[in-house]
Amino acid sequence: MTGFESLLVVLLVAVVLAAAARRLGAPYPAFLALGGAVLAFLPGAPAFSIDPAVALALFVAPVLLDAAYDSSPRDLKELWVPVASLAVVSVALTTAAVAVVTRAVVPEMSWGAAVALGAIVSPPDAAAAMAVLKQLRPPHRILTILSGESLLNDASALLIYRLAVGAVAMKSLSVGSLAPTLLLVLVGSVVAGVVLARPVLWLTSGVRDVPTAIIIQFIFTFGVWILADRLGLSSVLTMFFFAVTIARSAPARTPARLRLPSYAVWETVVFLLNVLAFVFIGLQIRPVLAGLDPDVRVRYLRVAGLVLVTVIVVRILWVLFHTSLVLWKNRRFGFRPPRPGIQPPTLAGGLVVSWAGMRGIITLAAALALPAEFPYRGLIELTAFAVVFGTLVVQGLTLRPLIRVLRLEDDDPVGREADAAREKALEAALATIDGDSSPAAQAVRQEFTAHLSHGEAGAEGAETAGSTHEEIHRRALDAARRVILDMRARDDIGDDAFHRLEEELDWVEMGMGSAH
Repeated sequence: MTGFESLLVVLLVAVVLAAAARRLGAPYPAFLALGGAVLAFLPGAPAFSIDPAVALALFVAPVLLDAAYDSSPRDLKELWVPVASLAVVSVALTTAAVAVVTRAVVPEMSWGAAVALGAIVSPPDAAAAMAVLKQLRPPHRILTILSGESLLNDASALLIYRLAVGAVAMKSLSVGSLAPTLLLVLVGSVVAGVVLARPVLWLTSGVRDVPTAIIIQFIFTFGVWILADRLGLSSVLTMFFFAVTIARSAPARTPARLRLPSYAVWETVVFLLNVLAFVFIGLQIRPVLAGLDPDVRVRYLRVAGLVLVTVIVVRILWVLFHTSLVLWKNRRFGFRPPRPGIQPPTLAGGLVVSWAGMRGIITLAAALALPAEFPYRGLIELTAFAVVFGTLVVQGLTLRPLIRVLRLEDDDPVGREADAAREKALEAALATIDGDSSPAAQAVRQEFTAHLSHGEAGAEGAETAGSTHEEIHRRALDAARRVILDMRARDDIGDDAFHRLEEELDWVEMGMGSAH
């Protein structure tokens, strides 16, 4: 088969496996990795090789931007302690533990190489966990913590990785000499993300052609990632702050006829990239094993198994330790949430978070990106694959049963916020036509009541047409949008509730356009 035909076959297999996983209630990343591994050993199986830097930009940049755009800064700020404990402390502890274990088993490996291995396998990929958790609707707190971790842990891990690889090249590893560089990269990435968002918003504000706008969105996504990498910054951190900055301004500037198809395209592309990434992980087992001599393969597999156990155990111990400290503090001083409606942490929730540590494409791409002459490159590649594949299968396939055993349930804080925002948006919309008894005003009043009183996306067409009806409809819609934008700006609602109301109002706007 040609490369294009092979890609079509892999894509078809990936879609079938993802559908089977959804039917069985299993995380599709685990199914895709297993399917890719099986496919790798079939006669005539397709072999794909991709530059690791391209793999990171292709598979990570759009997925990260999409997740960061939908993230709620308010919720992340309120839960910054558990998010930071996972994205920074857990990554650092895992890196150190893996380095120590690896050096104990392979004492001839340098500390720089061992730290590089630890940084490679330390950041979990929340895609697999979220695939299960969103179906089961656990407490919103767990979803926020894991999504926040997935947005930021790659940045800390890749920074350590970059510094460790540089230290191996210089044959020295000095934390004191690297600290200023690390601080410069962190600050520079934050500033670059915020600054780059401003001209992008200005350049795209006047684009109203849907295909053109979507293409430009992807160009800027990859462009920001590549530019940050060329400047020596953290592409992950730069992309995160770029997306968050865009998300605070774009909703007020983008019409519904552009936003709805854009969201649909992004959802499809993100799913496509995820399924291809996890199949790609499974397909790498054959080239990784083929690159090792048979006499060292068994020894390396033993090291990989120890590292796999280490990354799982360290995360569990740290999360449970941190959760126990928080529970003790709450018992001693009381639980004081930053706002009403926030659920307190629980030991059961900590168990789920500790087990949701599946690794993904970042780990594999970082291992494959090592220089060809890097010491113990074969061991690091095999270990990275074993950790990714092992965590996806072992933890991915058991996360759903664990949640069921613990009986975790969501009290739907997002739904309550959305209901409150919907009610205020309806009041604002109806206030614009208060006292107007014209047929057009009556039609608009009925439309908005039907949409926002029940939160339905569809609407009946208005019986009254004409410029008067359209003007009244537009005025009411603008008032409703201003309410939810103001509520988000005041942190009365998070971005999850905001985007839910935004979509409902978009369909109201589209319904107005189709009626005329």
